[in-house]
Amino acid sequence: MTSRLLLIDDDQKLARLLTEYLGGQGFEVTHASDGRRGLTLAEGPLGFDAILLDLMLPGLDGLSVCRKLRADGSRVPVIMLTARGEETDRVVGLELGADDYLPKPFSPRELLARLRALMRRSQPSQEPGEPVRRGELVLDPRTREVTLRGEPVRVTTYEFELLRLLMLEAGRVMSRDRILDRLKGAEFESFDRSIDVHVSRLRQKLERDPKEPRLIKTVRGVGYLLAAEGG
Repeated sequence: MTSRLLLIDDDQKLARLLTEYLGGQGFEVTHASDGRRGLTLAEGPLGFDAILLDLMLPGLDGLSVCRKLRADGSRVPVIMLTARGEETDRVVGLELGADDYLPKPFSPRELLARLRALMRRSQPSQEPGEPVRRGELVLDPRTREVTLRGEPVRVTTYEFELLRLLMLEAGRVMSRDRILDRLKGAEFESFDRSIDVHVSRLRQKLERDPKEPRLIKTVRGVGYLLAAEGG
């Protein structure tokens, strides 16, 4: 089945290359060369399976586009593409709701691998399993919804899978390396703070006091642990 992909990037040469390459890999690519047009398409009726979003865009920058999408409740997976490879830029993108980050220049094959991995996580499996409950926190793999004390919690694709992993391993310490391996696969390189940023976003959404977390705890020098009793 063809997957619909929105590419928002003002680099026309790169856009042509990716449209041709990804088109040959089963993707139907729609291209927008500025942020405002990209946002209009993303929020329109076409229904995209994933978005590739450049950081530096005319009209409206990629960070603003991502912020608006998440504020409006969009759960479409987003991979940010940018020539700015500093860690601070990566962190900002993730904090605004991007699921993954790929600095330019990159290999189209690596992009394809990341896209496929991200989309596998975003699609319910044939046998998704029963809802996972930890206290007042409930995660339902069938509907891909999270509720806390009966109220819905908006999470991105990556946040959903990270929370699911932590809930399934509740009461056990998960190292950053183990989390990365379980969520992305050992073939992917990442930077350590990516997990920290996603955990921070989950705390903002789930904890009564994110500065004093009682649900997702940090085990200093090791990783993270979700309290067995949940929320």
